[in-house]
Amino acid sequence: MLSPRSKRRGHRRHSWLIQGIALSVAFIVGLLILSKRVGAETPTRPSRNDTAALASSSIAALGIIAPTDTKTADGGTGDGGDPLDYSVVQTEDDFPKEMSEEEKTSLGTGKVPIHREGPYRSAFAHPRFGGPTKAKVGLVIKEIRGFSLQTGGFEADFFLSITGDKELPSLTLSFNNGHEVTLSPLADTPTFKLYAVTGKFTTELDLRSYPFDTQSLDIAIEDAKAGVDQLVFEPDNARTSLDSSFRLASFGVATLGALAYKHKYPPRFDRDDLYISRYRFTLGVRRFATSAAFSVFVPAFIIVLISLVGLWVPPHELEVRSNAGAPMLAAAVLFHYSLIQALPATGYLTRADKLMLGVYVSLLLNMVSTWLLLLGDDAYAHRVFRRARAVVPPTTLFVMVAACMA
Repeated sequence: MLSPRSKRRGHRRHSWLIQGIALSVAFIVGLLILSKRVGAETPTRPSRNDTAALASSSIAALGIIAPTDTKTADGGTGDGGDPLDYSVVQTEDDFPKEMSEEEKTSLGTGKVPIHREGPYRSAFAHPRFGGPTKAKVGLVIKEIRGFSLQTGGFEADFFLSITGDKELPSLTLSFNNGHEVTLSPLADTPTFKLYAVTGKFTTELDLRSYPFDTQSLDIAIEDAKAGVDQLVFEPDNARTSLDSSFRLASFGVATLGALAYKHKYPPRFDRDDLYISRYRFTLGVRRFATSAAFSVFVPAFIIVLISLVGLWVPPHELEVRSNAGAPMLAAAVLFHYSLIQALPATGYLTRADKLMLGVYVSLLLNMVSTWLLLLGDDAYAHRVFRRARAVVPPTTLFVMVAACMA
């Protein structure tokens, strides 16, 4: 018949085996998680310039052109005609004689149409337009739906108004971060346009504070042809708002605003020196804090608290004590894995990732206190048992607070 000491040794070997297997599995899965979160390359997104260029080149195919020409009796557009009609082909005489060949090459020496009048040489410049129209832009959001943290995509329905201080040029509106956009004209006069717009848009995500993150949903608009010598957008703050029934699942409204600025593309062709006026509407949405806390922070703290219960299990009950450590580590890894499934790969740690790192360190402290019980006799095990109860809980508290504050 086995002695009590032999039984304890058997239990110890059994506990070592159980914890070793659980720790190995958790360690491998943890490495896979961290490799996805930290080692992942930051997703390559098209730059705003690339997006706008793509929108301009394929605007007709996507059906987002809003023809708003106001025809006059002579067949013109009422805005001085098409600027290409009175452009001239560039020659050597269009470069100062003191300009070097390198400087000429940087501007472009091709036989492209240019304008010798006005401050811009671009073929799309319109020096005979009579000065730019200052256009106030209003945007009222009716609905935003389908916001995805995986892609940064969302669908939006809104009203878009454009009010000029004089006659507007022929508008060819494009949405720099939109696709499958449909514009339905509701009002079309020489100085005022109103559209009902629906479409799909993408925005850049910042998940560093997840799950207490605030995201900016952008809608960027410019004219595909008219430069700042014809059209200058100005945000109409009094006409920038949300419908009274606006709601967005899981988020509340944090900020609302719009701005307009001059944008210059990298030269798309020779003598492409025309600035474009761009309008950007931004809706800041913040995740509900209560929902975020109960879905991320509360489960993490419960896992740590359950593991701490094992500190009060007597040394001779090693199998029971070990079951309060290794299984909780496996639960933490699976919980972390479920969290990151809802997020795209990033090149940085989110706040939830830092919290889970604190959970892993806390569980490791608990498991180390259990392993130390196996290294000596009964008197040594009782000393470790008493000291672990005094040291591990406050250390765990410090680690978890640091993880939450990081």
